[in-house]
Amino acid sequence: MTDATIEGVPAAIPDFPMPRATGCPFDPPPAMHSLLENSPIAKVRLFDGSTPWLVTRYHDQRALLTDPRISADATHPNYPHPSAGQKETRKKVRTFLGMDDPEHARLRRMVTAPFAIKRVEALRPAIQKIAEDLIDDMLAGPTPVDLVQAFALPLPSTVMCELLGVPYADHAFFESNSRIPINRNSTPEQAMAALQRLLQYLEGLVGEKLANPGDDLLSALAGRVRAAELSAREAAIMGLFLLVAGHETTANMIALGTLALLQHPAQLAEIRNTIEPQAIAGAVDELLRYLTIVHGGRRRVALADIEIGGQTIRAGEGVVVANDIANRDPDAFPDPDRLDVGRNARHHVAFGFGVHQCLGQPLARLELQVVYGTLYRRIPALRLAVDLDQIPFKHDANIYGVYELPVTW
Repeated sequence: MTDATIEGVPAAIPDFPMPRATGCPFDPPPAMHSLLENSPIAKVRLFDGSTPWLVTRYHDQRALLTDPRISADATHPNYPHPSAGQKETRKKVRTFLGMDDPEHARLRRMVTAPFAIKRVEALRPAIQKIAEDLIDDMLAGPTPVDLVQAFALPLPSTVMCELLGVPYADHAFFESNSRIPINRNSTPEQAMAALQRLLQYLEGLVGEKLANPGDDLLSALAGRVRAAELSAREAAIMGLFLLVAGHETTANMIALGTLALLQHPAQLAEIRNTIEPQAIAGAVDELLRYLTIVHGGRRRVALADIEIGGQTIRAGEGVVVANDIANRDPDAFPDPDRLDVGRNARHHVAFGFGVHQCLGQPLARLELQVVYGTLYRRIPALRLAVDLDQIPFKHDANIYGVYELPVTW
């Protein structure tokens, strides 16, 4: 809670994001649980003093995220940005995630095909080989090992590089720079400088694809540039969005999911001991629900007055849709704070909902199915090499996870 009063706003409005409870790194903050139970649509205060509505209930969220009166336009003056750095970057470097239809749909359609379920499923053998090779390398090396650097980051980075046509040799460059804009403590100058480095790099790759196209997504975007449907900068922005979203989210789910399972050994044993693909797929969805690593919420602005959950959201007011707490709503998931890999959690909202639902979710699910179905079977004695309270969690980032995960066996 803050003691300050800004422009007549009462000090009782809680700050957002809210701190997690000590010793409960996998659960949403206690204050979020309280709001879900007592004030499911309530005002919160952001870093800049603005006070959007925080929506916590599962069914309210699904209703709002499909309501045409809600805008995802990040250039709207009342858009509830997560941080000063992201406010600067989202206004100057626009992706279709921060646009409304028809522009959102037009740009999204340009990159939809590679993420179709059948196209993604055809990648399973290649992703399986990447996972097996990384595990072979870990088993051949010394312990303890940082699972983030040895496995969780390289797997999705390799997959996205191959899909996009980005040289994996440059992974350290784009991984280090991509962390800066999504860190809530980055200044606008730091965030923009990192984005400019990444965009300059990707614009260079788009130029190379124009001259020598290949069978990859950047080459397809370069074809759009050739056809005057996109500028080289717009193609680079789309490529950057896919590259960052495609490796940051899955890498954090691999590491954080592994840590959660190590803290729930009975659940880990269920995954390790099954060979049923549907059981693994179900476990992936339950871990996505339980962890919901995009913990800064989906950000929106109301374009008209909306009556929902006993409140009126006025036209022009900001809205934060907190998917992490919605995935712990007992009205949608019985006993929601319990990790149960046998649960049917397919209807979770970890990927959002509506027209802006995550484009890459088929690929993310497949990568996690391969990982959770392989890692613990190949290394059955996998365990933490340090105590849980020594693990550095990403409390300062909009995509939650761990910076390091020392493990041994």
